[in-house]
Amino acid sequence: MDTTIQIKKSVKNKLDDLKVHPKESYNKVIERLIEISTDEAELSDEAIRNIEKSLEDIKAGRILTMRQVKERAGIR
Repeated sequence: MDTTIQIKKSVKNKLDDLKVHPKESYNKVIERLIEISTDEAELSDEAIRNIEKSLEDIKAGRILTMRQVKERAGIR
């Protein structure tokens, strides 16, 4: 059974910003938010090390723009 809820315009705007694509329903956006907020899985030690390494790379400027990646891959 579907139901209607009232939300503030500012909340609707935030939900709009969280849409993966323009036609995604608010229901799907809210389901994703619930899934994220209830996910109790912890990151593995390896995942944490990879994130820390990536942050070090970013701070050291070892990054490429999307344009550079496309040029290296021969993609236009």
